[in-house]
Amino acid sequence: MRAACARPGKAGSAESQAFVNMVWFKLSHPVSALPMPNGLLPALRVLLVEDQRDIAANIWDFLERRGYEMDHCADGVSGLARALHGDFDAIILDLGLPRLDGLDLCRRLREAGRGVPVLMLTARDTLEDKLRGFAEGADDYLVKPFALAELDARLRALCRRRQPADASCSHAGLSFDARTLTAQREGRRIPLTRLQGALLGALLQQAPRIVTHASLIETAWGEGGADIAALQNQIYELRGLIDKPFASALLQSVRGVGYRLVSTE
Repeated sequence: MRAACARPGKAGSAESQAFVNMVWFKLSHPVSALPMPNGLLPALRVLLVEDQRDIAANIWDFLERRGYEMDHCADGVSGLARALHGDFDAIILDLGLPRLDGLDLCRRLREAGRGVPVLMLTARDTLEDKLRGFAEGADDYLVKPFALAELDARLRALCRRRQPADASCSHAGLSFDARTLTAQREGRRIPLTRLQGALLGALLQQAPRIVTHASLIETAWGEGGADIAALQNQIYELRGLIDKPFASALLQSVRGVGYRLVSTE
């Protein structure tokens, strides 16, 4: 499938070219001056879902030169189909897509149980927009215009954090398998997003000890990757999956400090 895909051509529109110019202007060093990743590392397979051909072509060129295997879709419907049936390490997802909005695409992807990391790429920069993106299953959020070097760094960080060090862990009847991004409680299988899995894995590994806000943020997003509001939003979503359908709650807030998993006994 990837071998058959074509690099997106450039449309040449004034609006998209202006954005491309901003992207490249913000890149502080020329591509040739940037350190290349270790050649022994396996190539990361990335699906780019972006309808503006100039932007897509420049992202494709930059990441391909950095060693990525690229695939591209120009609308939400084809992007969802490719994401569901392809084998990707990460997805770069624009929000303002024709045929199917990026938020809807991400939500349907998560509903199908696919935990591939999703980096949303958009001009929507308010806190409300970001929180909605995380609520629909995004793992990271990059606002246009952006530096291509930062896009590369964020993609690699997402892929490094995709699986916690311990493949499986459990506490008080709640278990989590990092290989399938699936939790289980009272015999019920609970599919999780990558962010939810990273948070639950960290809490289970330390249970019943408290895990601080800062530690959870660094585990899920990396240093400086998110704030308390984003963490609280993800914890709210996680509670809805592992606690609300059951008679007793395991996930406990420790005001001003962090969260922990307690025992129901």
